[in-house]
Amino acid sequence: MALTVSDVERFEASRHRLEAIAYRLLGSASEAEDAVQETFLRWQAADVARVEVPEAWLTKVLTNLCLNQLTSARARRETYVGQWLPEPLLAGDPMLGPAETAEQRESVSLAVLTLLERLSPGERAVYVLREAFGYPHREIAAILDITEDASQQTLHRARKHVARGRARTEVDTAAARRIVEEFLAAATSGRTEPLVELLTRDAVSIGDGGGKVPARAKAFEGAQAVATFLRGLFKPGKAKRALTGGPAEIHATTANGDPAVVAVVHGRVIGIMCLEVTPEGLAGFRNQVNPDKLERATRRWAATDHGEPLVRAF
Repeated sequence: MALTVSDVERFEASRHRLEAIAYRLLGSASEAEDAVQETFLRWQAADVARVEVPEAWLTKVLTNLCLNQLTSARARRETYVGQWLPEPLLAGDPMLGPAETAEQRESVSLAVLTLLERLSPGERAVYVLREAFGYPHREIAAILDITEDASQQTLHRARKHVARGRARTEVDTAAARRIVEEFLAAATSGRTEPLVELLTRDAVSIGDGGGKVPARAKAFEGAQAVATFLRGLFKPGKAKRALTGGPAEIHATTANGDPAVVAVVHGRVIGIMCLEVTPEGLAGFRNQVNPDKLERATRRWAATDHGEPLVRAF
């Protein structure tokens, strides 16, 4: 059945919200885009004149598509080369979704998106719909074909799982830049001591190269090990320039709401490092260098003004 202009406009009015839901559910911008496109195809094939509440209908279709995707994604990640991390999104990306409340901002941080991998698909859906988008349990129950009581119990379990590893401190844009500047000064000093002073004792650094870019299969754990790795990472060398395709420009920004270091070579984003800030210091470094997960970031980088780099490295 052919859609009218009005039908298409009704879908487009929900596109950004649908993309933001799908991204939180899947941890991948490209997969989120695919899920939203498939939702549009379902909308196109439906008798939309009989759909009383388009937003509810679209959310239900999208969520169930993502649940199916999550089930197959788990199998794929069992054979993923090295560590798997979500795809980072740079500041201002509409796929980040709502950011009015602390819960909404936290729900899209890489730390929480990584923790959501612990949840079952159903738990993840309830958590995202409730915490990030404020859906009442009545509507969540209708979307997932469960009872309201089951939705409440599922949210309780999901919150417990996520809270176990969570110690994030919110910072504004100005504070994020200062944190990155201080971190880069320590990382490029050539010594580990300044870095150790910035880190928590149990700091962790995780890298995702997807088998396409060298990244350690196991995380670095502990302040000394992480500091040693970071010192070496920012040490210039011919081998690094050959690997990256040239000297890298290092910028400070935010990604998924956290302070972030962005490495750019000839306009192409080759790495995004998100810093997890806690009251005790920097507790986590999530380093995305898989080129497949940086394509959207590169497009956004090219379309925005990012100023002069803080450091020219490698």
